[in-house]
Amino acid sequence: MRSPRQYDQLVGEAVGVPVTGWEFAWLDGRAVGSDPSWSYPDLARPLLRRAGSLLDLDTGGGELLVELAPLPTHTVAVEGWAPNMAVARDRLAPFGVAVVTELPGGEEEFDVVLSRHGRLPAEDIARLLKHGGTLLSQQVGSDDLADLNAELGAPPPYATSWTAEEAVAALGAAGLRVTDVREERPPLTFHDIGALVYQLRAVPWQVRDFTPKRYDRALRRIDATIRTHGHYTVTAHRFLVQATRG
Repeated sequence: MRSPRQYDQLVGEAVGVPVTGWEFAWLDGRAVGSDPSWSYPDLARPLLRRAGSLLDLDTGGGELLVELAPLPTHTVAVEGWAPNMAVARDRLAPFGVAVVTELPGGEEEFDVVLSRHGRLPAEDIARLLKHGGTLLSQQVGSDDLADLNAELGAPPPYATSWTAEEAVAALGAAGLRVTDVREERPPLTFHDIGALVYQLRAVPWQVRDFTPKRYDRALRRIDATIRTHGHYTVTAHRFLVQATRG
């Protein structure tokens, strides 16, 4: 029987894994959860079937768009984080998708705007949507993994509140009509300390000064919990909004 790997081995492995895009396959079987009850891709596909143009905000490495293919003829992806740009361009080039760093400057250009775990600039979305166009967004709320930050002794992940209610108010103020709102706080369970360290590296805004050395004592405490109970569970925060431009 193989003995469990030690703390330093697990953390060292997680620190050495490259982090690009929004593909978290390295966590398969090591971290489970955070997904809400709805399926964002399943909600997006019917919108794209009848769309001639699409804008994807903060596309990451383009993983979602590939999953949603075939795509509208005119599809633009926005990604402002340099490490993701090359990944997104390589992945999306075969689909004819333009990957840009800034929001387009025009008006009434897109039938559909998507934003999964990205920005939600309400006025720009209202400007860019055609009349009758649709926004579909899944957002990470401001309570996301707040209990993990508290356990680590780190500041809260977000300085201001961001909930479905606040997103709906912003979209309404921009002239959009909200047609669907959902909000949930699903669990996220880690089965080894390496998975948690990888998560914090992949989502650097969760704990902005994170390094394993800086948070060594708290991480070892969580590692002890995992070894005793087999897991460590925290709470995610997700909400979905769908809106149209009249």
